Amino acid sequence: MRPLRYSINVTLDGCVDHETVLATEELHRYHAANLERADALLFGRVTYQMMEEAWRRSPTGEWPDWMEGWMIPFAETIDEAQKYVVSSTLDRVDWNAELLRGDLETAVRELKDRPGAGIYVGGVTLPLALADLGLIDEYEFLVHPIVAGHGPTLFAGLREQLDLRLVGRKEVGSGAVALSYVPGSSSS
Repeated sequence: MRPLRYSINVTLDGCVDHETVLATEELHRYHAANLERADALLFGRVTYQMMEEAWRRSPTGEWPDWMEGWMIPFAETIDEAQKYVVSSTLDRVDWNAELLRGDLETAVRELKDRPGAGIYVGGVTLPLALADLGLIDEYEFLVHPIVAGHGPTLFAGLREQLDLRLVGRKEVGSGAVALSYVPGSSSS
């Protein structure tokens, strides 16, 4: 079974607004390496469209002028990855993507049952639903030394408390720390 991993940048006060954390070369390399551990990406509509707008290679094969050279490995990883999109409003997707329809739990369990290295999920709303269903196998929070004081917060509206066990920590740079957890008792 492929593990479903969730990774997100978060501030000290729990803000998960993607514009709050500054993009750095080290952060992009870290996330690119993480994504290479998976053979599929799982997005909700909003995250899919945001990622497509930013990281999809142009039809000519060129990257946008605004993109720094150190962003290209991350862009290539995202661009080339198989993507699954959960949406009730999109009629179709492309960009190596497939729409997931029907019952979310059933669709994601079927993805997890396929052979492979793993699935990464991004965003805020979809991971909340997946956490409520107990489908996330690993949580990674890149905690940045920022207090945003605004914006969407991590797992706002979660139905039940998540008991997680710390399985790894790593300093990433600029004071950020990657904390990895798996479901299970935190007292173990």
